[in-house]
Amino acid sequence: MIFEFHKVHGSGNRFYLHEELPNMTYNWPLTAQKMCDPSNENGADGLLIISKSTKADAKMRVYNADGSEASMCGNGLRCVARYVLTKLGQTKATIETMKAVLTVQEVDPMFKSMQTYAVEISPVSFDLTSLPMTYANNDRVMNEVIPEFAADIHFTAVSVPNPHLIGIVPIKYIEESQFQEQLSSSFNRENDYFPDGVNVSFVHPVDESSIFVRTFERGVGFTNACGTAMTASALVSAIIKLVPFGEVTVYNPGGFVKCIIEQSNDKVHLSLIGNATFFATYSGELSIDGEFFCDSINLHENEIEEYKELEKQAQQRINDGWSRN
Repeated sequence: MIFEFHKVHGSGNRFYLHEELPNMTYNWPLTAQKMCDPSNENGADGLLIISKSTKADAKMRVYNADGSEASMCGNGLRCVARYVLTKLGQTKATIETMKAVLTVQEVDPMFKSMQTYAVEISPVSFDLTSLPMTYANNDRVMNEVIPEFAADIHFTAVSVPNPHLIGIVPIKYIEESQFQEQLSSSFNRENDYFPDGVNVSFVHPVDESSIFVRTFERGVGFTNACGTAMTASALVSAIIKLVPFGEVTVYNPGGFVKCIIEQSNDKVHLSLIGNATFFATYSGELSIDGEFFCDSINLHENEIEEYKELEKQAQQRINDGWSRN
């Protein structure tokens, strides 16, 4: 049987995407480990699986590069949105994820003719039990210096629904990522604070309405971008008045996205807007132990080149913003 996998990315966050056939058994965790290995076409950050849903237009499952399953992925959801909406011939749909049914829709291109999608990010919780996180009998951690973590970083813990620890940091931690890697690694093995691990993001402002985010992702390591981390970082930045509510531009090592942060009473509505780029399609056979044997590759060169232009523009905007600070 011939299987088709698309190599896709949202903001440089790279995935393999596949729509599974019903009534068949697959070893997706092992497939994710093998396909995402750097030795396989430079690897990927995860595997996105699309299947039928009884409560939405389609269902998305997300497997990290280590084979673990994530409850959500904002960048991956945009790529799934493109696939599903194209197949349905629609501009708006709903996608079932592990913890919520989310609305996705096609929007105007964010750059030239680039395919761009807005996806809902939900649910949101600052309750430490939702991550889960344990710290000093606290119910929440909101913009606090935690001496056990670092003496000069204010942290906020939030789930969206993936667990995130967001640190607002001086520029030195953005320019040198060694401390972030050490801290993040310690939280993603046996530790006293995060029994299931956590995604750790460091945030620094670019200008009055934009931020830069670097994320060490649970089950992956450093990624070019993490959709839920960027959205969580924008939300935290708005709450502590680093940026205003509304539209926030979030830059990352892989490009940029737009996050819409709306708050009404105690409710928060979050949207993530960005590219859904398909840069290759692979056809071949998939073995029962998750080994993919590729027969043909079709590169989508126009999409690849267009995104390279966006990356250059994003880096220039970051440089311009920081040169004024």
